[in-house]
Amino acid sequence: MAEHKEETVLDKISEKLHGGDISSSSSDSDDDKKGSSSSAAAAAAAMKAKIYRLFGRERPVHSVLGGGKPADLVLWRNKKISGGVLAGATAIWLLFEVMEYHLLTLLCHCFILSLAVLFLWSNASAFINKSPPNIPEVKIPEDLTVNIALSLRDNINRGFATLREIGLGRDLKKFLVVIAGLWSLSVLGSSCNFLTLFYIGFLTLYTVPVLYEKYEDKVDAFGEKAMVELKKYYALFEEKCLSKIPKGLLKDKKH
Repeated sequence: MAEHKEETVLDKISEKLHGGDISSSSSDSDDDKKGSSSSAAAAAAAMKAKIYRLFGRERPVHSVLGGGKPADLVLWRNKKISGGVLAGATAIWLLFEVMEYHLLTLLCHCFILSLAVLFLWSNASAFINKSPPNIPEVKIPEDLTVNIALSLRDNINRGFATLREIGLGRDLKKFLVVIAGLWSLSVLGSSCNFLTLFYIGFLTLYTVPVLYEKYEDKVDAFGEKAMVELKKYYALFEEKCLSKIPKGLLKDKKH
């Protein structure tokens, strides 16, 4: 009997030891799984961080465009509203450019027609037993005009500051970009008038962002290759042309 009791005690101790080993091994395996999952998540985050985005963009296209209803309009979140705006802009362009209708004439005719209809309706309402038209009182809010003026002022001042930096010769890349942009605008201006140029810009704003959002990865990959090639050409241009420009006068001015 004593021997049997000793055997049972030994069996219980061995079972407890084996159970502790199993629980410790299971906890170790859980820790290993957690560590592997965290490392995989870190690797995925690092891969996302390494993905090239056009113009160094770090936010979604919707946030870059300012968010809210204007961004929804440009990105065609509501296809009916966006399509209506595009159709209205196209009708205006056809009216003035193709049919050669003048803006002042159109505004005068619209005002004549609207005022005539409202005047006749208001005076005839007593005879036809109908209520007169409810014409709302339109007022431009002061806060809106102040905000628009301040935003316009900031953008104009920023443009003047950029032109000043270019004129002082501080940034060669900006100089080349501005010269190329102005030359492109001059070519477009010589081939079409201001209204057509404005309509082309409107179509570009209305189509490029939504197409870029749809084919974002492909465009970013192509943009990365294009930037590498541009940097190569710029380095070659700097080596063969810009490096030969004497910089002694600039250094003396800096000192």
